[in-house]
Amino acid sequence: MKHTDPLRVLFAASEVQPLVKTGGLADVSGALPPALRRAGVDARVLLPAYPGVIEQIGGEPTGGELRPLPQGPLARIYQGTLPGDDTPVYALACPALYERPGGPYVDPDGRDWPDNALRFGMLSRVAALFGCEGGLAHWLADVIHANDWQTGLSAAQLAYMPEARARVVLTVHNIAFQGNFPRETLTDLALPPLSFGLNGVEYFGRVSFLKAGLVYADHIVAVSPSYAREIQTSAFGSGMEGVVAARRDRLSGVLNGIDVRAWDPSRDPHLPQRYGPDSLDDKALNRRALQERFGLVSDPAQAVVGMVTRLTWQKGVDLVLELLPTLLRQPVQIVLLGAGDRAYEARWRRAAEDLPGRVGVVIGYDEPLAHLVEAGADAFLMPSRFEPCGLNQMYSMRYGTPPIVRQTGGLADSVVDTTPATLDDGTATGFVFQGASEVELLAAIHRALLAQRDRATWRAVQRNGMSTDFSWDRSAAEYLALYHRVLSRH
Repeated sequence: MKHTDPLRVLFAASEVQPLVKTGGLADVSGALPPALRRAGVDARVLLPAYPGVIEQIGGEPTGGELRPLPQGPLARIYQGTLPGDDTPVYALACPALYERPGGPYVDPDGRDWPDNALRFGMLSRVAALFGCEGGLAHWLADVIHANDWQTGLSAAQLAYMPEARARVVLTVHNIAFQGNFPRETLTDLALPPLSFGLNGVEYFGRVSFLKAGLVYADHIVAVSPSYAREIQTSAFGSGMEGVVAARRDRLSGVLNGIDVRAWDPSRDPHLPQRYGPDSLDDKALNRRALQERFGLVSDPAQAVVGMVTRLTWQKGVDLVLELLPTLLRQPVQIVLLGAGDRAYEARWRRAAEDLPGRVGVVIGYDEPLAHLVEAGADAFLMPSRFEPCGLNQMYSMRYGTPPIVRQTGGLADSVVDTTPATLDDGTATGFVFQGASEVELLAAIHRALLAQRDRATWRAVQRNGMSTDFSWDRSAAEYLALYHRVLSRH
């Protein structure tokens, strides 16, 4: 690479907003590459060609068929751009692997696809090929930016390619998801037997895509500084803490950003009433619309607490369920939008049936409704037991909806607790509690309710949050500096 050439980064991911989304990884994949391009990087995206992806990107084939894995099916690469953006996108087309009903990882009944090792082993292999001499689709990457287990294997595959030219940066979005498969898959993934060992891809007798990335990547990034520290401990490392700790000299934490164009209350097309820091009284119109949408009593004296979340143990949704009888003795209403564990879905549905007008629940994911929850709620609740980064607390602050969060991961790094000292110095943006307990959660909610009764205090907390810079441009600058450090080592 000549010093005058732009840095070439391939962002390899299993989901990309707005093409396909199951969680926060898609938000990152859809926003960070465009931010990198604004910083002068030739950033491009690689993802599987799930149904509809090629049409959405306006994709055209870049060449003939190829066989990325020696014993795998044929594939083809299509090139287009992100909808509404000029960021180049490569879609890996292999109908036998990716053109299916259901989601990216599971079938319509919610069961993992049995050939996920092959599906994401091929995606990883193609990412690695973009970093080999000559590249693919007439383009050679300097850095392969892999994300989570679905593309983590690319670091190991590239390590055994003599024609490798690129370096690999792996971002860990959630270390609990590891992509562990039977040992027999090793040969199907174009990896030599010597890679299967303690210092390789082996993890308790299985092939681990995530461990492959942690061991072979040139640098590891956690999605917040606190999460980078946490995943080196047994409490948060999900069994991988020793692997991570052994590479702490190649580990960083970079807090995710948010798409400040899509999440802007002053021009959000999903809101019945737009508003800004100087027109926060207009927020009340969204509040009334939210209460109506969720079938709540339209009572301005009751505080509306919102949640948009996956319904899992990780997110602490059970803590809120247990608290409802006590919490609703206060003038509080709860709205929840989310999906996940079927047992939690059923419990939340029952809560809405048993407490009509006070608890409103929509099971599923609805992007416009998520925007309305952020804008219409008075406060936003995130009682996560662990949270690598989290995005909703940032959306909430941008929308003048102070978050109530547990002090963990990215929540700890992005929300400043409201205290006399932080009110005085202008940094207070929310309400933070420490232990994953009903007692501490309830105390934090009570603190928020008390603060809301003081208009001056509440307005200060709202405006502090709205003025905080959570743009991807900030995060992109950190990643750009990191890429250059990684390349300078070699």
